[in-house]
Amino acid sequence: MIKDLCVCEVLDKQEVTKIKVYTESKKFKKLVTVVEGIDKAQIDDTASELKRKLACGGTAKEGLIILQGNHKNRISPILEKLGYLKESIEVR
Repeated sequence: MIKDLCVCEVLDKQEVTKIKVYTESKKFKKLVTVVEGIDKAQIDDTASELKRKLACGGTAKEGLIILQGNHKNRISPILEKLGYLKESIEVR
């Protein structure tokens, strides 16, 4: 018997050109961490997983994941565990 192996999801994550992670200051000098460059088909699942792992609130809209607080130092290893290439993650 031949079993079909699907690695489509892994390949999709590896084809992402560049994932940018940076912080912005919002109302009342509150910092948010912004992740851009995640494929729209995976953005909701990735946002949910990041919020769970970082224990923070956030949203996914307009192709961006916005997380409450400054998490840019902790986010890269989590994205790598989710299957994104280290070389494609740019933290500013």
